[in-house]
Amino acid sequence: MSACEPNAPRKAGVVIASTRAAAGVYADETGPIILDWLNEHGFNTFPAMVVPDGEPVGAALRALLTQEPAVVITSGGTGLSPDDRTPEMTLPLLEREIPGIMEGIRRAGAAKTPMAMLSRGHAGAAGKTFIINLPGSPKGVMDGLAVLDPLIGHLCEQLEGNHGH
Repeated sequence: MSACEPNAPRKAGVVIASTRAAAGVYADETGPIILDWLNEHGFNTFPAMVVPDGEPVGAALRALLTQEPAVVITSGGTGLSPDDRTPEMTLPLLEREIPGIMEGIRRAGAAKTPMAMLSRGHAGAAGKTFIINLPGSPKGVMDGLAVLDPLIGHLCEQLEGNHGH
């Protein structure tokens, strides 16, 4: 059964970009938040992939896309540090960007901290899969998910071709 078949449970994946969490220096705090949110929204989730910053993020994204998920959410690697490369790993995979989502997330975050404006994340579609880059902090992730809350169902329906205008 395809993830995009009507009434089939939608699949979702999570990629955490953190060199230190991948090395076991500390536990990832954002993956569980994202997985809980996806499960609350009815997605069947793959285990979160915690990978070092940079090219491993691209490899994880490409691997997830072979599973045809409806949604892939990344966390981390969106700042300005030299190894923050999640946007560069994501952009080549996107066939269509959805800039309004990132504008909304940055606007919501900036209401709480001006640092939100430094996030370089992307949102867009790779085929029928929605991919979004969220920040690496739990608060930033929660802010981003709050922006996605009213959109995610309709967004998936549109990408699946099951929508009315």
